[in-house]
Amino acid sequence: MGISSASAGTLPVSTARAEFTAKVAYLDTATYGLPPRAAHEAVLAAESDRAAGLMTTDVLDEAVGRSRAAFGRLVGLPPERIAIGPQVSYFVGLVAASLPAGTTVLVADGDFTSLLFPFLARPELVVRSVPLERIAESVEAGVGLVAVSAVQSADGRIAPMEALIGAARAHGARVLLDATQAAGWLPLPADRVDLLVCGGYKWLLGPRGTCFLAGTPQALAELPAIGAGWYAGAEIWDSVYGAPLRLADDGRRLDLSPAWQSWVGQAPALELLERVGVEAVHAHDLAMAARFREGLGLGPGDSAIVSVPVTESTAQVLREHGVIASVRAGRLRCAFHLSTSRDDVDRAVDLLAGRVIDAGRNEGA
Repeated sequence: MGISSASAGTLPVSTARAEFTAKVAYLDTATYGLPPRAAHEAVLAAESDRAAGLMTTDVLDEAVGRSRAAFGRLVGLPPERIAIGPQVSYFVGLVAASLPAGTTVLVADGDFTSLLFPFLARPELVVRSVPLERIAESVEAGVGLVAVSAVQSADGRIAPMEALIGAARAHGARVLLDATQAAGWLPLPADRVDLLVCGGYKWLLGPRGTCFLAGTPQALAELPAIGAGWYAGAEIWDSVYGAPLRLADDGRRLDLSPAWQSWVGQAPALELLERVGVEAVHAHDLAMAARFREGLGLGPGDSAIVSVPVTESTAQVLREHGVIASVRAGRLRCAFHLSTSRDDVDRAVDLLAGRVIDAGRNEGA
């Protein structure tokens, strides 16, 4: 069963951290999130039921509904304004397909390509790319849509969301916010952007194959349901055969048929995050990132992702010693989340001694 909003923020971080079973210092949530025990066991149970011929669709559909509702509570939106699917690029593609030819789309330099390529793949759109720090001031008359990640995948920089929302409103532009590297740890203005898309397999700790699209009723209604199938029907199990078209009249009209086992794992992961509360997760993640930065002699930061230049093969050396991080844009990227402990941070700092290049001058945000 899901949890009520009244139980949000009732689980201490230390208790929640015990739900993760990795034997390594995992600093790579920006690549994929670790499943809490309940999520992992739920996926295994669903696969066991499938192998035994005992899997039932009502339980699986319930997991989709729980996930939709829990995501809505995390970001502060009602479930009827949320669609579910498998990938960010599909939902961004719907947005791109909805734009009239000649629309100017403003994006950030170096943003993740699942947010950029759907617009670039339509040559009749005008795509302008500017530095992230200048994106709000670059909104001007003629811009139809601003599409930007709330947190940059490569280095953790946070978009100036408040300034961007204000500029977009002043010039009649819509905002599409990609929250894939943000939802779950960073409070978001989800109720004040037109559209928000979020992959579930990173900071939301779900299996790969889950994604959410949320938005205002007007913005959602203007998206074409070009991938519509039976799961987008007004009554799902009465929409599996034959005409006429009978789609749901809310965000579900944009649903894609779910990879059921992925959603079975997504639901308990979201409910764990909700029990801890985004504010508490935010405080924990930033505290771990600050400990890491201080240990390396870096300046202060505001992100749960820290990007630093390191000597060659550093990521491999870390892995050999039980610290998991990744390399993005030529730099070591470390991501600190609910599963991270002080010991994890300190182990990484010790291993990075002498391997960070010009830490004081060349660090990422």
